[in-house]
Amino acid sequence: MADQPQQQQVQLRIDESKMTTTYSNIIRTSTTGDEVVLDFGINLPVQGPEGQPALQFNVGSRVVMNWAAAKRHAISLGQVIRQYEERNGEIQIQPPAQQGQGEGPQLAE
Repeated sequence: MADQPQQQQVQLRIDESKMTTTYSNIIRTSTTGDEVVLDFGINLPVQGPEGQPALQFNVGSRVVMNWAAAKRHAISLGQVIRQYEERNGEIQIQPPAQQGQGEGPQLAE
């Protein structure tokens, strides 16, 4: 067993000096053969045609990553969500027809 290579520890330094923080309550995903594209934004209630309520998706940020990075991201996000739900209970996801009702911005009456 002496022939096994030793694992080398690498120090990770995180530079947040150019970081920006934005809020998102919606995501749109699209893909190519090489990449995953994630558009983060905010759904805002607006007045639609003939006064009908509608939602407008304002894209604020786009993240493009390769498939390996997307898989690592999905695994990490899944772990974070599982840990949150173990402490706080299951996160309820509203059907699209109910989004914008009860929480977040509302159309003025």
